[in-house]
Amino acid sequence: MSATGWPDVSGKIVDGVHHLPIRVYYEDTDFSGIVYHANYLKFAERSRSDFLRLVGIHHSELLELEPPLAFAIQKMEIEFLAPARIDDLLEVESRYITARGARLEIEQVITRDGEPIWRAVVKAACIDTDGRPRRLTSDMLAALGPHVAAASKAD
Repeated sequence: MSATGWPDVSGKIVDGVHHLPIRVYYEDTDFSGIVYHANYLKFAERSRSDFLRLVGIHHSELLELEPPLAFAIQKMEIEFLAPARIDDLLEVESRYITARGARLEIEQVITRDGEPIWRAVVKAACIDTDGRPRRLTSDMLAALGPHVAAASKAD
């Protein structure tokens, strides 16, 4: 909880790893009561975005740069290890393991009660609004650098 008594909905970064709690709601499940597979991607996206937000990189501000910048996913390797169900409390852990050139590489794990249920390695690129790769800015590298190094040491 923050000083105002409201929980930090962006999660937290500890030793280079972003932790985001996610509650599974009815809307997240399929007819069998299990989380629909595409929703894990939404949970992971929230964690990647909130990690960036916490280090001072805001998507809306990237669009105001010249040239405007954004991030695009190039590749994802995903493992579904166990199902999540309605009312489960999950935690998304995100580690930015590479930040250089135009590339980002992120390892993500979703856990329930500390046990991994979903895993992904995500490769993303910084692009302009025409879809061309653009180098990460010096401000982005400065913001991500300490966390990339900390995540590497934590392994």
